[in-house]
Amino acid sequence: MEYFSVFGGLILLIFAGDKLVEGSVAIAERLNISKLVIGITVVSFGTSAPELVVGIDAALSDAPEIALGNVVGSNIANVFLVLGIPALFYPFVCEDKEIGHSLTYMMLATILFILLSYFGPLHIWQGITLITLLIIFLYYSVRRARNNAAILKHDIDFAERVLKDFDAGPEKLLSFSNMIFFTVLGLVGLVIGAHMLVDGAIVIARTMGISEAVIGLTIVAIGTSLPELATSLMAARNKHGDVAMGNIIGSNLFNILAIMGTTSLVAPITIPEQFFHVDFLIMLATSLLLIPFAMGKIKISRPIGIAFSALYILYLIFLAVQSNLI
Repeated sequence: MEYFSVFGGLILLIFAGDKLVEGSVAIAERLNISKLVIGITVVSFGTSAPELVVGIDAALSDAPEIALGNVVGSNIANVFLVLGIPALFYPFVCEDKEIGHSLTYMMLATILFILLSYFGPLHIWQGITLITLLIIFLYYSVRRARNNAAILKHDIDFAERVLKDFDAGPEKLLSFSNMIFFTVLGLVGLVIGAHMLVDGAIVIARTMGISEAVIGLTIVAIGTSLPELATSLMAARNKHGDVAMGNIIGSNLFNILAIMGTTSLVAPITIPEQFFHVDFLIMLATSLLLIPFAMGKIKISRPIGIAFSALYILYLIFLAVQSNLI
């Protein structure tokens, strides 16, 4: 029964996340919110909504380690899987000169999060710090674009490619009532799906005698990374390598600042010792791997896609060995 709960929860999360993005983008366009703002938020933040709701539900269910494992595992999966799998079918290159801004912020957020974790359980003050940094990043990104005509044009072009990849534009001609319906349906579905997923994951972890953190790093992380994978596949297929890379960088940034920040406000998050020896180091390493592909315009080819996918499989095998499952 718990496996049905996990599977059903994942399916509901993916469906609800898609409807939330579709409804919120349509509402934003109806309200004449600029494509710049939509472009900065809709891809990474919309596809990270499942992780956010799962994190809050896990904290409320007295299983904050699932939230921690979900964020760290999702950030690792975003690089190895969400970059690797699309490259197997549609090799692509990121030619975005402005992406270095977001990549630098993501790297700083990753390093800060690891440093904060060394000071014991993540409490309210760490959560406030992370959320404050997210707000600063959003404010600075919008202001920077509006103050620079070249960056503004670039970001608006980026937003238009985002909307094309999501296929959520004015051509759908949604009525305002349908926009509201899709948005509410998405929010409700996220809450229900997250609760099903977390409940099932807790039962599986306790039944199999493995830590909730490992469940978060594997089952939950892979499941909640599926929206990012779908987005990157669409972007790579449409030859929008900058959208695929921006999706991953923005999602990883949002996972750390918003999800860990919000979850820390709900309940203290204890950091298992294994994270300092293994998982944090792998998360940092995968973040560093993004630099040459995002900044150096190196093509993410099929061999690289194979290598990334293989590295992720090896990581999962390592977790299974550590948990005495193999």
